[in-house]
Amino acid sequence: MDLDVEAVKTRRKRDRDRMDQGLITNPKDLERMGHELESLERRISSLEDDELEVMEKIEEAQTELRGYETLVAETDERLAALATARDEKIAAIDEQLSTVQADRGPAAEGLPEDLVKLYLRLRESKGGVGAALLRARTCSGCQLSLDSVELSRIKGLPEDEVVRCEECDRILVRTSESGL
Repeated sequence: MDLDVEAVKTRRKRDRDRMDQGLITNPKDLERMGHELESLERRISSLEDDELEVMEKIEEAQTELRGYETLVAETDERLAALATARDEKIAAIDEQLSTVQADRGPAAEGLPEDLVKLYLRLRESKGGVGAALLRARTCSGCQLSLDSVELSRIKGLPEDEVVRCEECDRILVRTSESGL
């Protein structure tokens, strides 16, 4: 854009200098050059207006860019804080998992092998939860309440018999909070 304005200005100056120096003596040429100078003046004005519009747009774009850069920086800071919090939570969960796994070995000793196999199969198919507490007449695996007929049936079973939820098929662990 600047080159167009400069080229037009250079051409206008050259023509005006030629006219001022009297190098053009033909009246028709002088008239033609006068019209051309007017045309060049209009073109210069138009190009300068265009240049101002472009400069305004550039300024607006730069302001918008600074806003986005600030937003990106804030987002990066938030992301870094969230990543740190995530890593801390993962470390805490890993520590808990290690503790639970260490406690699980002695707790699983002495259980019937077929019960352990059933639990492992259910655990794999049920997203890591093969057994669920029966608490307040509700299976904590699927969060559904057992009906009174099923609760009566379970209540009549021996304590060492394996009971499974009718809805999710998980092993139900009966406790004093079961509501039986």
